[in-house]
Amino acid sequence: MRDIALFGGSAHPELAEEISEHLGVPLLPVRVQRFANDCLEVQLQANCRERDVFLIQPLVDPVQENLVELLLMLDAARGASAARITVVLPHYAYARSDKKDAPRISIGARLVADLMVTAGANRVLAMTLHSPQVHGFFSVPVDHLHALRELAGHFQRLDLSNTTVVSPDLGNVKEAARFARILGVPVAAGAKQRYADDRVAISSVIGEIDGRDIIVLDDEIAKGSTVIELLARLREHNVRSVRVACTHGLFAAGALKRIGDQPEVLEIVCTNTVPLRERSEKLTVLSVAPALAEAVRRIHNGESVSALFDA
Repeated sequence: MRDIALFGGSAHPELAEEISEHLGVPLLPVRVQRFANDCLEVQLQANCRERDVFLIQPLVDPVQENLVELLLMLDAARGASAARITVVLPHYAYARSDKKDAPRISIGARLVADLMVTAGANRVLAMTLHSPQVHGFFSVPVDHLHALRELAGHFQRLDLSNTTVVSPDLGNVKEAARFARILGVPVAAGAKQRYADDRVAISSVIGEIDGRDIIVLDDEIAKGSTVIELLARLREHNVRSVRVACTHGLFAAGALKRIGDQPEVLEIVCTNTVPLRERSEKLTVLSVAPALAEAVRRIHNGESVSALFDA
């Protein structure tokens, strides 16, 4: 893999280092400095000419800072005559802005995708985008991985004979159904209505849940409002236990503690697509670095990536 150049931004250096270790290639240095007028400057401190460049940078808090840093990294690689530039995007925060659900509102997922391509991205490697249509917002090839295998591998060690996978809403039920098929258990879904970013209502849960062990599956957990509301509905059905699983554990505003404090919640499981700022004795973190590293290797060698996201 001598023609590969792997750079990591400042958003999640631990994940970048782990991907580097799994690939067996060095993580090359990036210098980021701030001018007196608050503008950022980025320098890729290794040769990029005619190399296959991969830039690892999830869009996480502070999202705007990390986005501008990524755009400057892309521009630097393009200006340095890179042969191809792939953005490794473990978390795409703007993916939630994927539709016009109010008058005069921006569709940030499409706009930011355009910005990345304009800055120089030739390809994107993403993990668990918020909705399927976001894939189509990019005008360059997108390899869209998910963490269902990693999550399923964790739960398969349990006795699942009395288990149901529950999606908090109908929008995520397709992924939940795939996850349930891997585990060989039934699936259920909540009927959710969102009134604001932190205010949701779930009127009912459709499916077989009475007296069962529940695995709640969502793509990301931010403030945890949806999970807390879903737990209230599950209590009405006398569920035996609850485990909460997601790919992106953002856990903003004390969400991890609020969920962990619920007595029926035995475990909270997420992956390391984003850096975790909170910890809990109920929290289990799974690594997606091996899957991302293997995808990078296959992209670099011109091999199929589909086996990594076919479950």
